[in-house]
Amino acid sequence: MIKKIPQRLNCVFLINILIAFSLFSCTEKSKINPLEKALASEDIRIKRVLDSLEQYELQIRHTQINRRNDSIFFTDFDFQVDPNHYFYPASTVKFPAAVVTLEKLNKLDSINRNTKFYIEGDSTETTFAKAIQEIFAVSDNKANNRLVEFLGFDELNKSVRKCGISAIRISHRLSTSNADDVTTKPLIIYINDSTTSSSKSLINSSPRNLQMQKVIKGTGFYSEDSLYQEPFDFSLKNFYALPAQHELLKRIIFPNHFPEKERFNLGKNQYEFLLNAMSTLPKEVGYNEVEYYDSYGKFFIYGDSKEPIPNHIKIYNKVGYAYGTLTDCAYIKDTKNNIDFMVTATILVNKNAIFNDDNYEYDEIGIPFLAQLGRELYDIELKRKR
Repeated sequence: MIKKIPQRLNCVFLINILIAFSLFSCTEKSKINPLEKALASEDIRIKRVLDSLEQYELQIRHTQINRRNDSIFFTDFDFQVDPNHYFYPASTVKFPAAVVTLEKLNKLDSINRNTKFYIEGDSTETTFAKAIQEIFAVSDNKANNRLVEFLGFDELNKSVRKCGISAIRISHRLSTSNADDVTTKPLIIYINDSTTSSSKSLINSSPRNLQMQKVIKGTGFYSEDSLYQEPFDFSLKNFYALPAQHELLKRIIFPNHFPEKERFNLGKNQYEFLLNAMSTLPKEVGYNEVEYYDSYGKFFIYGDSKEPIPNHIKIYNKVGYAYGTLTDCAYIKDTKNNIDFMVTATILVNKNAIFNDDNYEYDEIGIPFLAQLGRELYDIELKRKR
């Protein structure tokens, strides 16, 4: 016989169901992936990339940062991140060069970051500090190459890998005729105003062909004004995987979060100098602000605008763009609203699949996507309960 449940018990039962559903909904909401939410945006700058994912070779890692007492907790969210899927890192390789240069200077008693030097055969005098500032302010290729002559490829790669970041292989300079020369040029270093010393040339290992997915790209490429109708081979080019870029950034922004063996050997003063260089806008170090606007080297949030970046937003980052590939690796901090987060993303915008023809959709698709992605994540962080 079926017993009839009293009406009062029915109400209690219904209330309990509603409470359980509410708790379940809250739990599910807390598990919402912010990166998935950002990429579900109906904004055309996001949507047109998500609708044609295969051609854009998109990879993204977003990190939420939580604090409890004196501890920091990272929560990483990935979209198509694959260290075995090759993309050309372009100028993002300048970030590790700057870090390892400061680390190497720590080992030398006679010089420091303000020491003046020039490369043998080059009359341009500079300092290590100025080269690092130029790398972050306007992504200067010559400044990077001077640091490469100081370090050598082998030391640069080894110094990054010793900190537990393995997916990196820097094998060439940028935009220069001797890009692939494995022997570095000597530095002429000023010990004082009247005395100079010459460093020794370094002979580096010859790079081996990378064996990974998508290292052969496209259907053609230009070389010396001639079109070759065959895929472009990146296997001897620089390699700096997206997780490696993100992990390097974490170690610079939050060094104390990592065990000592995974940190770079930098002092407090050097970290402060590096962070200042990473966040400095071109106009703050003397560049023309019409040509080098605030977002010249900052793609997330502001990349598609030439308006000034608000003073309360600090972006510590390094971008790269070449061969149709745009990459930004950034720590974004809003001091007014007390939020911060990290995001690293890379996107290929080369519709015609021809490399080295300077016909890429940077301004039409790539930078607008990265800017809107930054805005979507920023809005999510702004509303997130901590």
